[in-house]
Amino acid sequence: MSISEKSIKLLWANAAGRCSFPGCGIRLTGQGIEGENYTNGEMAHIKGDKRGSNRHDESQLAKDRDDYENLILLCPTHHSLIDKPENEKKYSVEWLLNQKREFEIWAIESLTSGEIHSFERLKTIVAPLLAENRQAWIQYGPRSDLARKNPNSDKFIGFWKSARLTTIVPNNRAIAEILNKHRLLFDISRQDTISKFLAHAKSYELWVQDDIPYEAVERFPTDFELIIKG
Repeated sequence: MSISEKSIKLLWANAAGRCSFPGCGIRLTGQGIEGENYTNGEMAHIKGDKRGSNRHDESQLAKDRDDYENLILLCPTHHSLIDKPENEKKYSVEWLLNQKREFEIWAIESLTSGEIHSFERLKTIVAPLLAENRQAWIQYGPRSDLARKNPNSDKFIGFWKSARLTTIVPNNRAIAEILNKHRLLFDISRQDTISKFLAHAKSYELWVQDDIPYEAVERFPTDFELIIKG
């Protein structure tokens, strides 16, 4: 068995592309000195995948070993740390599962931090998230200069997939959470646009996870960006 594309997407998106170990949270994608994009995240098994490895469970079904539920996203340092034989009891299955849940909650809360009591405050928090998404689209999207110059390059397709998982989907989730909590800050005339964005965010994530075809994705409502920038 091997880790499925869907499990990879869920793991990277839910952790917002960061190491899930307590106190780390380092971003696992970036650009090198020469502008080359890289990823150094490692998808660690919570219950060890091989006999003799830390936390290995003989009774676990083969199909479950590489499933999203049995994986946690870590940097190389902390992946190595949890898999040292002397640390097996310290970093138990229960500990890792709990840390994974807590980190995924933190990943969203960190993007939506700050009390919101006004429409202006809401715009201040949402605007940078939209800007990050737009930049990811401009730099790596199918209409970007990179894509047009290298239409069949697996490397550049990989950059775009990474941007969707580590930037766009987590940011969309954070924006959707803010909108659901503070929807009444928008007047009646803007409610249709809010609904369209929420539908877009949800369907976009489902598409990224290969649950629906691209044709089923609700298009991004440009009016929403105008509302936030306005």
